[in-house]
Amino acid sequence: MRMTKCSILAASIMALAAGVAHADVTLSVLIDTNPESIASFDAVSKAYMEKHPDVTFDVEQRAGGSEGDNIVKTRLATGEMADIFQYNSGSLFQALKPQETIADLSDLPSEAGILDSFKKVVTSPDGHVRGLPFGPAMGGGIFYNRKIYADLGLTPPKTWAEFMSNNEKIKAAGKVAVAQTYGTTWTSQLFVLADFYNVQAEVPNFANDYTANKIKYATTPAALRGFEHLEEVAKGGYLNADFGAATFDDGMRMVTTGEAAHYPNLTFGIGTVQQNFPDTLKDLGFFAQPGTDAAKNGLTVWMPSALYASAKSENLEEAKKFLDFVGSKEACDLMAKAVPSGPYLVKGCELPKDVPPVVSDMLPYFNTDGHNGPALEFLSPVKGPALEQITVEVGTGIRSAKDGAALYDQDVEKQAKQLGLPNW
Repeated sequence: MRMTKCSILAASIMALAAGVAHADVTLSVLIDTNPESIASFDAVSKAYMEKHPDVTFDVEQRAGGSEGDNIVKTRLATGEMADIFQYNSGSLFQALKPQETIADLSDLPSEAGILDSFKKVVTSPDGHVRGLPFGPAMGGGIFYNRKIYADLGLTPPKTWAEFMSNNEKIKAAGKVAVAQTYGTTWTSQLFVLADFYNVQAEVPNFANDYTANKIKYATTPAALRGFEHLEEVAKGGYLNADFGAATFDDGMRMVTTGEAAHYPNLTFGIGTVQQNFPDTLKDLGFFAQPGTDAAKNGLTVWMPSALYASAKSENLEEAKKFLDFVGSKEACDLMAKAVPSGPYLVKGCELPKDVPPVVSDMLPYFNTDGHNGPALEFLSPVKGPALEQITVEVGTGIRSAKDGAALYDQDVEKQAKQLGLPNW
């Protein structure tokens, strides 16, 4: 079912009132349901229609996680993809066979203003750039409730041992220490994926060796640790009672309202709080997932998702014109105002000065050299599709950390062979 945003419809009506008899082009769009995605697209599409009243948008929303992956892959494979679609950059983008399914955007003028760090993660094996950044870069770490921390005299931890000590104090005070939301399965991956900065700090060549099949999660102590963290918080009795059924929205509600002290996730969750619990945004904090060494504390960073054009779009030229606008500083400034939750990757595009405290918590990791690094999926094309199911099993006690890591190594092998990588 296609869902058209009210503001988009309103802009279309305004165009009609201005004397446009009908829309010459309607671009179909597929985006996810995250409030930040909706707010960003609303901002740029409305501005574009004001400049181009002959263009309207038919916007459809899709699920996230593995369900969303399957929707995107199926539609590309069957030729039923929307003219424009939002999807991950990095390894998941590479799994789409982009040189066959996604239009080449290398010649768009706005590409000159896109940071090279982003271009690398939307470049297909044939060397062509095929996406434009949609939203801010994100940190993977742990949201925390400032009120709970203040009441209990806690400080944000810089080591995992300090984090677990905080959890014990929070539990002793009769509060939920860690919210987990395995009803939204992709959220179960965070303790593993957000730990990659710490993995690389201990094993600097992990990404290259992992891609070359020289190293495994189950047999590398630094990499196995993320699976062990899932197991530890469950065994510690720190989780919410409904962790198996709770959803991402529940997790953001719990940590910002004080129902839970911590929630591991990506910083795009700030948008959910801004939309649903704006009065509590001041109580939300964030810190990078701690490792073993406080001196090496740093943030695992996710590149933003991208907007792409289907190679089979019947409106490809008009789609590319719109995407060129999305890549401009003008459009980026609009998105930064609508979604001020992290740094943007267009030259000259900056966040407003009055960002929420939780964003202020994250920005120092980006401003300090050497204290952030990309998630593994932006350094290696290998990411097994079953990780979120495996981490749910580990996080619920169905499978041990060691067995979960070994099973993921098997899952990764299937993916690497499908990509035709050498040495697999």
